[in-house]
Amino acid sequence: MSTITLLEFSRIAHKELPLLEVFGFNVERLENGECTVRANYKEDFLRPGGTVSGPIMMALADFAMWGAIMSRAGRVQMAVTSNLNINFLIRPEPGDIVAEAKVIKLGKRLAVGVVELFGNHQQSDLVAHVTCTYSLPPQPNN
Repeated sequence: MSTITLLEFSRIAHKELPLLEVFGFNVERLENGECTVRANYKEDFLRPGGTVSGPIMMALADFAMWGAIMSRAGRVQMAVTSNLNINFLIRPEPGDIVAEAKVIKLGKRLAVGVVELFGNHQQSDLVAHVTCTYSLPPQPNN
């Protein structure tokens, strides 16, 4: 069971990250250590050549991982990305991008996870693979 509800996470995210309104990311699923976020297509997301830009996909992956971590660790709003590695696999056509994040290790000071990005509403259309490490703030009892 998640330590935070989807509604709670959405409220925190929109309060703490005003840029979400510009991006238009929507959290679709939040479970224990997993988070699915959709970037609803906007023409502003395109780079020259007519493909969704890398910075949009990186921001989407980072946000999805933050949600996955909070679903396991609770309200760790000050968790910060310490490493994000992305491998772009295929060129996504204009359209929504969906990020599926999963925490694979949650320690006292670090969280590690993976994110898969899909395009064109199809899970068979894997456009990027991401690994993330987050630094977690020290807890009062640590």
